[in-house]
Amino acid sequence: MPRNMLNIQTEKIVKKEIIVNRTFEESRVAVLESGKLFNLFIERRESGKILNNIYRGRVQNIVPALSSVFVDIGFGRNAYLDIGDVLKECRGKKNIIKTGQDIMVQVYKEPIHNKGAKVTMDVSLPGRLLVYMPFGDNVGVSKNIKDKHECNRLKSLTAELKKDTPGGIIIRTEAEEATEAEIENEIKHLTRLWMSIAERFDDAGPASLIHKDLGLVFQTVRDYFSDDVFMLRIDSQKELKDVKDFVRVVSPELLDRIVFYDGKTPIFKEYGIEEEIKKLRSNKVWLASGGYLIIQEAESVCAIDVNSGKFTARSTQEDTAVITNLEAAEEIARQLRLRNIGGIVVIDFIDMKKASNRQKILVKLRETTKVDKAKIKIWPITRLGLIEMTRERKRKSLFSFLGDTCPVCHGLGLVLSKESIFINICNEIGQLKIGGYDGKIKIKLNIDVIEYFMKRKARLKELFGVKFDIEASTEILREEYKIIFE
Repeated sequence: MPRNMLNIQTEKIVKKEIIVNRTFEESRVAVLESGKLFNLFIERRESGKILNNIYRGRVQNIVPALSSVFVDIGFGRNAYLDIGDVLKECRGKKNIIKTGQDIMVQVYKEPIHNKGAKVTMDVSLPGRLLVYMPFGDNVGVSKNIKDKHECNRLKSLTAELKKDTPGGIIIRTEAEEATEAEIENEIKHLTRLWMSIAERFDDAGPASLIHKDLGLVFQTVRDYFSDDVFMLRIDSQKELKDVKDFVRVVSPELLDRIVFYDGKTPIFKEYGIEEEIKKLRSNKVWLASGGYLIIQEAESVCAIDVNSGKFTARSTQEDTAVITNLEAAEEIARQLRLRNIGGIVVIDFIDMKKASNRQKILVKLRETTKVDKAKIKIWPITRLGLIEMTRERKRKSLFSFLGDTCPVCHGLGLVLSKESIFINICNEIGQLKIGGYDGKIKIKLNIDVIEYFMKRKARLKELFGVKFDIEASTEILREEYKIIFE
């Protein structure tokens, strides 16, 4: 079946749209499938991304025991270069990498928490159809191109076109059915780009930027705007013009799908995306059946618990578990993309007795994560009924990006209970040994715990034999209090 016919049939089932919101301080891009949010990308002016940027870095320290090289690329914290990411021709040779030496590095993981950026010397330059690897030597094809005949055609054609061009090439999914002229033009464009980067490296000072990757909107257009996208809507006239100029070069056949949004309602509100973003701040995700997920992110591990909630199948408990788990597997794949969760993920599905049902859930999870552009590896179900997986982490999760650590719980996710605060105050007053004191004691508390203490004033008097005044203060944090003797 011709590719364009396949896309037409797919559009009847899944209607994909890209929504772009541009303001003074940030750019936001949402990818919708049949009106449902599946990808969300945010870039802010003051915390702009550095992923895929290329720098002239200066080696600050080499730690052989950790197989690590620390490189200054112009930020407060040094970037981390693994020995395995040093160019092949440099490995095994003594004193090729030296302290104080300037080297070209590319960021492949942004700083996360207190860790610096991770960089590599094996530079890659992505285009719409190809990825050019200046220090590589092979031609590879995306695993998402399933047609073996098409794989062979693209590989042979690309190898022939690049025979006089040093470096390796990875053929992206979007190159499927691309013409010889399209591939040739992209090879020329990427090699010219590389030559200009190499020249800038020679002229640049130490710890300086020599190539900035495409901004968020252009990167999303390059990676997501394809034949299966029905419409790309933008609410900024300037961004609209820039995107059209970009698409006119890379995919002119898609120009008529780019439209300006001039509605009075903000574009993200019009499409219900603002409400979806609010939901992403919660650790609970409801399923259509009445079940729900609990998503708990830690620094390097994310735990996801599946619960049946209000849902009960008409037949057996096993059926309830299978139906809920299948729905949960699909939603988990979506939430991992939306929240940009990376690292180790452990999923606790509802227990199932039959091995065939457990296998069914594993297959479903693998199928629904295939469309994720991040690298994912999923292991078989453990004896405890858990599924362990890893998802490539290149930048902060959305939860970390949108928020700061809570000043009250300091990231624990919990604050002291009202009962715990009451007991702490009683213990502190008891340690003061106030026997014989005939004055009054005032306790200043956060407004959230006042009612609890007011109901226990009599208990305080019974314990200590003095009168207590309970006073609310907006200046006192939830776990804090002041004891004043009057």
